[in-house]
Order: sequence, then structure tokens, then C-alpha cells
Amino acid sequence: MSTPASPSVMSALSPRDTAESRDRRAELAEIDESTSGTVLLFFLAGMAWLLIGTLFALIASYKLHSPEFLNQYAWLTFGRIRTAHLNAVIFGFSAEVAVGVVLWLMCRLCRVPLMAQSVINAAAIFWNVGLVIGIGGILRGDTTGIEYLELPKYATPILFVAFALIAVWTIVVFRFRRERHLYVSQWYILAAVLWFPWLYSTAQLLLVLEPARGTVQAAVNWWFGHNVLGLWFTPIGLAAIYYFLPKVIGRPIHSYYLSVLGFWTLALFYNWNGFHHLVGGPFPAWMITISIVASVMMVIPVVSTAINHHFTMVGHFGKLKYSPTLRFIVFGAVSYTISSLQGVLSSVRWFSEVAHFTHHTVAHAHWGMYAFFTMTMFGSMYYILPRITQREWPSERLISLHFWCTALGIILYVVPLSYGGWLQGKAMLNATTPFLEVVQGTLPWLKIRTVSGLLLALGHVAFFANLIWLLARRFGPYRQPEPMILAGVTPAAPVGK
Repeated sequence: MSTPASPSVMSALSPRDTAESRDRRAELAEIDESTSGTVLLFFLAGMAWLLIGTLFALIASYKLHSPEFLNQYAWLTFGRIRTAHLNAVIFGFSAEVAVGVVLWLMCRLCRVPLMAQSVINAAAIFWNVGLVIGIGGILRGDTTGIEYLELPKYATPILFVAFALIAVWTIVVFRFRRERHLYVSQWYILAAVLWFPWLYSTAQLLLVLEPARGTVQAAVNWWFGHNVLGLWFTPIGLAAIYYFLPKVIGRPIHSYYLSVLGFWTLALFYNWNGFHHLVGGPFPAWMITISIVASVMMVIPVVSTAINHHFTMVGHFGKLKYSPTLRFIVFGAVSYTISSLQGVLSSVRWFSEVAHFTHHTVAHAHWGMYAFFTMTMFGSMYYILPRITQREWPSERLISLHFWCTALGIILYVVPLSYGGWLQGKAMLNATTPFLEVVQGTLPWLKIRTVSGLLLALGHVAFFANLIWLLARRFGPYRQPEPMILAGVTPAAPVGK
């Protein structure tokens, strides 16, 4: 991204330059219009799964401290409803919104309108049909019992075909791009769409179709479970941050070289990480040790990325007050740093021996998957939706309610549950403490978890209401940016700018 011009320079632009800027805006408007129907399809389907998954989560959370709740319905038992929640938010909300963001970003960065729209729409339909079949199977009790791969094996081929179409589309669009410059966001997107099929197909083959024997299953399961976050969702989240952060504040990323360092060290170290969850298990010591070393080495991509994001934002933190996109994106970027450093600590033997098999691990997973990735996707949607619908966000109050409910809700979820999980682990290591006493000691933290879930649910409803209102109301055409905004100056703009 080039350095933006100052207002004084903008006022002295030649007619030719002004014509070029108008042509550029017209090209972006054409691209946004071409993506609108398909991106909306993925966003709306993703939000529907988020609301369903949130309801499942509230039921599961309440049952943890009140197990008699809805115990007369077999399909609402904790084992089924919690698993349905997990798959609804990971493969329903997170994956579909991520694909919507990827479609829009790739078209914008490659400077090409959406190609093969019918193919992508078919992929969206296949994906949702596969999810309905799979989650319905889970609620009937037909599950593999393998964490993050619980969808029954008759549903997963549908998902794989759908994603294969999306991956091929991404590569084809990149091949026919008009913009020859390769942006940081494109590195992460292309890596993510190539890594996920490898992860998913390998895990399905070794755990579901032709299961490996014995303890190898646990190793493959943690390899997949850890990498589906680190090599699929994390690259897409970072791609969004690297695009929207400089875009909103109107300045280039602080350091290209830190971007290179962050990308390649993530690619090098992350795929070794998952085995540290098996500390103390019947596995070769070298396997666990290599995973711990790789986890500690993740400090390099995490810190380099954090430095890059922070110095990009320096001098522009005041714009958080006006930009909902920036608010969510910055929250997600900070959460990426904190959750990753927490993951580094969790990999060390002495810490893992206490924390694993406790609620601390659950809190850590939510810190990465929700506080980082989901908040980043919310910020991305706040930027994309006004541009593809030609409508402003109708309610600033609903935006504020959404942000504060989700931000406070996830903090209230993660912090108490991390501390409570640590106490739980210490108690379980004490041979004189009865297990029932350990379980009873977790109840206060589990009740706080339910309260945090209610806050998150309120935030989700606020966002969905604002989205439906955005689509239903008939505003005037979306206003073109003013010269000051083109120059990188962002005044107190209306909501949605």
C-alpha cells in the first residue's frame, strides 16, 4: 500500500490524477457489486449458525452446573448439545464468515470482479446442506467421538467438495489477477486455502475412514485440532487485520520485513505445536519435546506481528472511537497476541501438567477462537457490508451494544475460567482431595461462564438485528469518500465508514 497523500497534496492533484482516482473508485464499486450476493449468502448463513450455536452453548453451559436441566430429552444431553454447538460455530459461523471475507478480499486485492459466481454459490449450498445433515446426526447421537471431527462420516465428503470448489476458485482468481503486486493479506489467504484441505483430508483418513491404531489416534487428533485454528482460521484472521488496519487509518503497514518474518515463522513452527497437549501420555519423549520447542518458538511470529500491528496504529488510537471496524479489529489483534503467548506458556511441561484436562484449556481455546478470530470477523463484516449493500449501518447504539457485550463477555469467560481451571488442576494433582470436591470447586466458575454466555448472546442478537435492519431499510446510495478520507484523514465519520 502506498503512503497516502496529505490534504494539501490532494488539493493540488492534476485533473488526470483525479480522473484516475475516480476510475479506481468505480472499479472498486464494480468489484463490490459483483461480490454482494455471494458474500451476503455466506455472511447470513454464518450468522444463522452463530445464533443456533449460541443457543446450544447456553444450554450446554447451564447443564454444567445444573445437569437436570432438560434431562428428559436425549438429543439435549450435554454430550450431544455441546458437540453440536462446537461444530455449528466452527464449521457453520467461523468457516462461512471466513470464506465470505476471503472472497471479498481476494477480489479487491486482485482487482477482479467475482468470477464463477454460480460455482461459489453451489459451494455455499453444499456446505450448509452438509452441516445440516452432520449436526442433525450429532443430535441423534451419530457422532465419531473425535474432537473437532465429530460430524458423521456421511456428512464430511459434502463439506470437503464444497471447500475444494472454494480453494480452486481462490487460486483461479489469483491466477487472473489484474494487480501484480502481492499483498501480505494474500500470502495468508493462499496459505490457508491450501493448508486446510491437507489438514482435513489427512485427519479424516487417519481417524475416520481408515483409523490409525492405538495412541497414534490421539497424536493425529491433536495435530488436527491445534492446526485447524493455527493454519486455517489464524491466517485468515491475520489477513483481515493486515488489510483493514491500514485501510481504515489510511497509512501503510509499519514494516514489510516484519510481515515476512511473521508469515514464514508461523508456517514453519505452528504445525508442530499440537503434541504438547499430550504431556504425560504414552508417547515418545522426542515427539513431545519437539512440539514444546516449536510452541516456544511461536514467540517469534507472534511478537513480530504484534510489533507490526502496534506501530501501525501508533498515533491513530483515537480513531477507535469512530470506527466499529477498527474497534473489533484492534481487539482481535491484541487477543491474538495474548492468546498465543498464553499458548506458549501452556506448552511448557510444568504448566501443562497442571492445566491440561481442566477448564483452563477450554478458556484458552475461546481466547483464540472467539476473542481473536470471531472479533476480527465481526470487524471485517462492519467494513464489508456497507460497501456491498450500498447502505449505512442504521444503529450506532446496536454497534456499541454488540462490541461491549462481546468484549466484556469473552473477558468474563476467559479470565475466571483460566484461573478456576488452574485451581482445578492443582486440586486434581493433590491425591488427598476427593474428586467430587474438585468438581464442586468448579461450580462458581461455571456459573460465571453462563453469565458471560448470556452477554455474548445479547451481543450476537444486537449484531444480527442491526444486519437485518441494514438490509431492510432503504437508505440512499452509499456516499463516496470525501477527498480528506482519500488522503488518509478519517474525521468523525458516520457509522459504517
